[in-house]
Amino acid sequence: MLIVSMGVSVDGYIADRNGHFAWSVPDDEQFRFHLEQVRGLGGCLLGRRLYETMLPWETDPSMRDDDLHAEFADAWCALPKVVFSRTLRRVDGNARLATGTLDDEVAAVLAATDKDVEIGGAGLAGEAFARGLVGELSVFRYPIVVGGGTPLLPPVADPVPLDLVETRTFGTRVIYERYRVLHDERRPAP
Repeated sequence: MLIVSMGVSVDGYIADRNGHFAWSVPDDEQFRFHLEQVRGLGGCLLGRRLYETMLPWETDPSMRDDDLHAEFADAWCALPKVVFSRTLRRVDGNARLATGTLDDEVAAVLAATDKDVEIGGAGLAGEAFARGLVGELSVFRYPIVVGGGTPLLPPVADPVPLDLVETRTFGTRVIYERYRVLHDERRPAP
């Protein structure tokens, strides 16, 4: 299944008007939760900015400053990644540049694993969501209102019904919400 998983402000933004998202840095409890999620994935599709944000986990030894961070770096390095970019000519780490359409790349990555696949980057994930490719949406709702910026999801032509299948509140009062996309006869299941 294709999953979108992102941190978001209470008012629905993944970054503020200046592109900042420091308010969404996880504490150790939430970081452990992210680690287990990454361990359970069979692949990841990323936009260029998210790829560049996450690349230090594969290339910078200082990211392994303690056992928890080293475990995350190991899990992230092992995860196959497909990067969508119009400007990059090459990528590093366990990644390759996308050569097909979004639909083709999603199908190929899903076919290559029996595990869930995550898609990230606001534009890329939003496009996949709008195209009906996403089967699950995970939101880490941070207790902050930023008043504008990069929205979690793009406008959609028709309502997308969701089923809330899991919630969790972390010690920092961040609320995790996991939704399954309900597909009907007009929207094919991913």
